[in-house]
Amino acid sequence: MLDETAPSGSGPLSGIIVVELGGRGAVPFVAMLLADMGASVIRVRRPGDNSASRLVTDRGKHVLDLDLTRSAARTEVNALATKSDVIIEGFRPGTAERLGVGPSALLAINPRLVYARMTGWGQDGPLAQTAGHDINFIGLTGALHAMGQPTVPPAPPLSLLGDYGGGALALISGILAALLNRCHGGQGQIVDASVLDGTITALAGVLGRRAAGVWSDRRGGNEIDGSAPYYTVYACADDRYVAVGALEARRRSALLDGLGFATDDPVRDGIHDPRHHELARQILADRFRTRARDEWIAIFESADACVTPVLSLDEAIEHPHNRFRSAFLTDAGATQPAPSPRFSSTPSGTRQRTTRKLLSFLDVSGVDGTTDP
Repeated sequence: MLDETAPSGSGPLSGIIVVELGGRGAVPFVAMLLADMGASVIRVRRPGDNSASRLVTDRGKHVLDLDLTRSAARTEVNALATKSDVIIEGFRPGTAERLGVGPSALLAINPRLVYARMTGWGQDGPLAQTAGHDINFIGLTGALHAMGQPTVPPAPPLSLLGDYGGGALALISGILAALLNRCHGGQGQIVDASVLDGTITALAGVLGRRAAGVWSDRRGGNEIDGSAPYYTVYACADDRYVAVGALEARRRSALLDGLGFATDDPVRDGIHDPRHHELARQILADRFRTRARDEWIAIFESADACVTPVLSLDEAIEHPHNRFRSAFLTDAGATQPAPSPRFSSTPSGTRQRTTRKLLSFLDVSGVDGTTDP
């Protein structure tokens, strides 16, 4: 079972000091992951910046109020950099340099520093100075175009694909790789990550299908984009939904068995033939409409047909599997994701964040600040 109260120093990154300078999306999320894994994370924020969106992603951090436009604040950051292992910076390109806390300045102070930079478009290029958010960045990668049904506009995937998927994947893997390289005799270095680059990296499987000639650039024309009758979402009699992922032939057979189709029903051939997918999908949609969602889930519970409920967040929190796994936890009055991944010898854990007006670096390992509500 998950240790929700693992103390500071118990995770695999115990002893690593991280300073978070600005940024949204991937930056606070990755800093939270590092804190969960035992790193001491200091978030430098503008005084008064206490966004509700930070309620979860600030967990485990020491929050330091500093106005980086003031020389005294820059001096404080320089002092932190002398003892830190990682700086994570999420400003628009050139901003950190103008504030005097860019990589050249801080690496000169501490050559072993890993200076990790996160942007939407990248540090350079025609769009580098252009404003944007997750939906804009993934729109330029080809990923957003592929999502949803062909007769309606593409469906934005929250911020899961860009900020929290591709961007965070690139940022945290770069940070950990740079730290590992340093352990093997290397120096510090700059890690340049972007949502654009990371999302394109996450498209590796799709690009592999494209290279093999089995991927269509037409939305709603591919096996895993929701157009295949055996890999899509169906509405049930109670207007709730089931997710069907029966990619393999034996799963499709189990799916049709559970739906009650006879062994000689023509849909058994049609479900395998892309030329008949539209008709097969309509036949399956009509059948799923005959029962409520949870009735279908009871039928498929042991069928191994890859049929699962589409849960709301409230339902997901209470689902027996998620409860058994302690996948969600309650901390500071809020439901939060449990730390992931899990470690056998150095368990991760969550800690309450602390806020200080000024923070002596030497106090980082045992901060005694005021706890935020």
